[in-house]
Amino acid sequence: MLNSMTGFARCEATGEFGTLVWELRSVNHRYLEIAPRLPEELRALEPQVRQKVQNHLGRGKVECQLRFRRGEGQTGGIQLDEALAREVIQTVTRVEHWMMNAARMTAMDILRWPGVAAEASPDLEPARAAALELLDQALETLSEHRAREGAQIREMLQTRCEAVSQQVAHVRARRPQVLEALRTRLQTRIQELGTDLDPGRLEQELALQAQKLDVAEELDRLDAHVAEVRAILERDEPVGRRLDFLMQEMNREANTLSSKSNDMDTTQAAVELKVLIEQMREQVQNVE
Repeated sequence: MLNSMTGFARCEATGEFGTLVWELRSVNHRYLEIAPRLPEELRALEPQVRQKVQNHLGRGKVECQLRFRRGEGQTGGIQLDEALAREVIQTVTRVEHWMMNAARMTAMDILRWPGVAAEASPDLEPARAAALELLDQALETLSEHRAREGAQIREMLQTRCEAVSQQVAHVRARRPQVLEALRTRLQTRIQELGTDLDPGRLEQELALQAQKLDVAEELDRLDAHVAEVRAILERDEPVGRRLDFLMQEMNREANTLSSKSNDMDTTQAAVELKVLIEQMREQVQNVE
């Protein structure tokens, strides 16, 4: 199955822990690059988030944003160190006897004393577990999105492969006509020069010119590359890099075909081949 590297997914879950929202975005990239954006309370999940993304995806730049809003009553409350508070009060009371008109310490002053009162840490384990479970759902949705787009790319590549094969067949079928036209041009040129040329010498010159203009190998390699692209499209693994390499090879053959052409029809076919290959190359850039 061919997968695209571009996709989007959004999943939300609500429970006693509060509300969690995952948003995943992926675009094409040479390798797999993961960019988690987690709230401070759940930042410890980053290693597990990275591992889950690696298990699902092979290539692409993936942004993973998690939003978290605690549920009502999910704060940890105030934790009071009573022993320290009593000790502070007793100490203040003793010191007050040594002072005249000392300002009285209020209960709020006691609570502000370092270590007397602190906000207790809430239990975030339910939120962590729910966030990881929700991430699995988001990754499945993202994978489905990438697979749907990959199917469209696959159909486009198959269509272009067929068009490339048709152009190659057309050029190959015209080769006898091209050689005959070359023979006619040579004969006409000799007649214009008003010289007699030995038939054997004419055939030798024709053979030399035909060898310089021979594109049989280029056409055969283009056919082989098209067959390889079709075979790769049937693989159930990331194939983007292989396809990208084949596009480079096909473009090289099309350029060589164009440079060897001495026939307008062949030149037009070479241009059409380069257009088709470039269209394929642009799509391949998005393939995982």
